[in-house]
Amino acid sequence: MSAIDLIETIETEPRLDDPIPELSIVLPCLNEVETLADCIDLIRHIVWSCGIDAEVIVADNGSTDGSVEIAIQRAVHVVHVEAKGYGAALRGGIAAARGRFVIMGDADMSYDFGDIPKFLEQLRAGADLVMGNRFQGGIARHAMPALHRYLGNPVLTSIGRLFFHCPVRDFHCGLRGFRKQSYERMDLRTTGMEFASEMVVKASLFGMTVNEVPTRLSPDGRSRPPHLRSWRDGWRHLRFLLLYSPRWLFFYPGLLLMSLGLITGAWLLPGPRHVGALTLDIHTLLYATAAVTLGFQAVVFALFTKIFAISEGLLPDDPRLNAAFRYFTLESGIVGGGFLALLGLAGSAWAVHLWSAHLFGPLDASSMLRRVIPSVLALTLGVQTIFCSFFFSVLGLRRR
Repeated sequence: MSAIDLIETIETEPRLDDPIPELSIVLPCLNEVETLADCIDLIRHIVWSCGIDAEVIVADNGSTDGSVEIAIQRAVHVVHVEAKGYGAALRGGIAAARGRFVIMGDADMSYDFGDIPKFLEQLRAGADLVMGNRFQGGIARHAMPALHRYLGNPVLTSIGRLFFHCPVRDFHCGLRGFRKQSYERMDLRTTGMEFASEMVVKASLFGMTVNEVPTRLSPDGRSRPPHLRSWRDGWRHLRFLLLYSPRWLFFYPGLLLMSLGLITGAWLLPGPRHVGALTLDIHTLLYATAAVTLGFQAVVFALFTKIFAISEGLLPDDPRLNAAFRYFTLESGIVGGGFLALLGLAGSAWAVHLWSAHLFGPLDASSMLRRVIPSVLALTLGVQTIFCSFFFSVLGLRRR
C-alpha cells in the first residue's frame, strides 16, 4: 500500500500558486479535540517568531470529536487518512507535505514544539534524520509510564542500537525531523506504532546522517486514555526489530547451535563421557546432531531472508552478499553438498557391512549408533545443501 493509497480526501488544500514552504509540520490526529488547537497555535507562534517558512498539516485518522473542524477553522492543511494506524496517518500526512524538511510530533501537547528551530538547524546543516531525546531533555512527572521509562524504551532502544549500530538513544521519541528526500528513500512500509522504529532502522541501514536533539516530554493534555497499548505495541516494535535483522534472528543463533552441536558431538563420538554423577552417551549425541541440523537451517534462513528483503527493497543492498554470490555458486553448492552426502552414504554402507558381519542380527546399540548418527547427519546436511543451492540460485536470478 503506497502513501497515496492511504489518503481519502484533503481539506483546505494549498493552491498551486502558493509558495512552497521550507518546512512541513505533520501532526497525526485521532480525536485530539482537547489539545489540537493549542498545538496549532503554539507551532504557528514559534515559526512566526523565528521567521520560519512553514506549513502545518493535520493527518486525521478518523476523528469523530470535532478535531477536523478545529483544524479547518485554523486554516491548516487537513489530510484524511482512511487506513488506520499511527504509521498510516503519518505516511498520509508526509505524502502531502510540500516542504523540503518535515517535522512530526504528536498533537497532545506532550512535546515541546519550541524545539522546532533546533531540529531545523540540524536539518539545514545536513542531517537526514533528527531525533528528539526525551531522556536528555527531561521527562516531567507522570509524562511517561514507569514501564515505558525504565523497561520498554531502554530495552527496545538497546536492541535497536545493537542490531543496527544506530547512535539514537531514544528510539521512540515522537518528535523528530527529516529531509523529505531522505524519507522517500527509506520507503517505509509499516502502518502501526512500529513506524517510529522503522524510520530509525532504515536511516541507519542506508547510512544516513542521524543526529539527536534533547527535548522535554510533558504530561499530555488529554482526559481520555492514550492510543498506545504497552505490551501489544511493545511486541510489535520488538517483532519489527527482529524481522529486520536476519543476523540476530537466524544467523547468530544458528551459528551458536551448530557450534554447540559439533563440539558436543565430537566430544561424545569416541565413547560415553562422565560429568560428575552424569553419564552422557548416544542420547546426548543424538540431540547434538539435531542442534547441528537446526543451526544449519537457521543460518540458511538468515541468507534466504536477507536476499528476499534486499530484492523487495526492505533492506539496502549488501556488497558482501554480492561478493558471496560470485564464489558460492550453484555448482559449488552441488559439489559441497554432494561430498557431504557421499560421506553420509559411505558411513551408512559401512554400518550395513558391520551389520551383515553379524548376520543382520542384534548389535551393540551404543557402538553402532556412533557410526550411524554422524552418517545420517552428513547425508541430511548434504542433501539440504544441494536443495538450498538451487533455491539460492533462483533468488539470485533477480539480483543478477
